[in-house]
Amino acid sequence: MRGLKAALWVVGLGGVLAGCAPGAVIDKLPEDMGLPAGTPARPATAYDYPAVFDSPPPRPEPALSVEQQLKVEKELSAARDRQQRRAQADQQAPAGAETPAGRPQAEEKTGAGVNP
Repeated sequence: MRGLKAALWVVGLGGVLAGCAPGAVIDKLPEDMGLPAGTPARPATAYDYPAVFDSPPPRPEPALSVEQQLKVEKELSAARDRQQRRAQADQQAPAGAETPAGRPQAEEKTGAGVNP
């Protein structure tokens, strides 16, 4: 009984392992059975894939010069400061106060209306 169980385990394990590696079997199937119609042919040589350690060549010039980078940083800082001042003004304004033109109050609906 013990030998029968061991033999069944060996046969079962072999079947599972064979089922997990169908690549070699699929490559040997007849042409009319293995691939669907219109499938492109395999390349003669295997691809060098994946190229994990390949890096792109260095850029011929930096993306931004130092002056351009400083200019962009100043513009972003100015935009951030404007947003912070606007947010502080909204928080400090009383509930009934008017907001600057073009900016809806919290109660106002914006966007398209509902079609009848």
